[in-house]
Amino acid sequence: MRKLLPNAGLVLALLAATVAPAASLLDYVGQCVPFARAASGIQIYGDAWTWWSQADGRYQRGSKPRVGSVIVFEKTGRLPLGHVAVVSRVVEKRVVMLTHANWSRTDSGARGHAEQDVTLFDVSRGNDWSSVRVWFRGVEGLGGGVYPVHGFIYGTAVDGEKNARPAPSLSSRQPDYVGALIDAYVPH
Repeated sequence: MRKLLPNAGLVLALLAATVAPAASLLDYVGQCVPFARAASGIQIYGDAWTWWSQADGRYQRGSKPRVGSVIVFEKTGRLPLGHVAVVSRVVEKRVVMLTHANWSRTDSGARGHAEQDVTLFDVSRGNDWSSVRVWFRGVEGLGGGVYPVHGFIYGTAVDGEKNARPAPSLSSRQPDYVGALIDAYVPH
């Protein structure tokens, strides 16, 4: 029997924990940050809530959603690491669709799966996307929570040199605009 080096157990554990690349964007299972980075092309690392400050001076930021931009949820008690998601469609002034990972649970209770074209509704008083509600699989509609948002990070680099390119599979071919509007404006 071969003897393992002292740190070999740690190395083997890390290798086992490494997830093979997903066949497509929507096959991804994991945290929201690597998913948002892959889906948007925006090269920021670290906890989701830190993306807003990290983008300062590197990428353009703002308060209006654009396809391919990353929305940055603030750090809260319910979201201790924040959350990032990629805008896949702009439906109307206060409704967009997101593609993101690690939000809803699957029917079996598993977390981390990617979701495409889910409804995000601006519920801020000033219509400035500072507070939102997000579609949640568990209730088949907008969840009950309201989440504070820093804003949107756009794929345009401040230096103009390294613009991000969003993944081509951000949105489905025929997203359900009507469903998104119903989710946002019709109470469940």
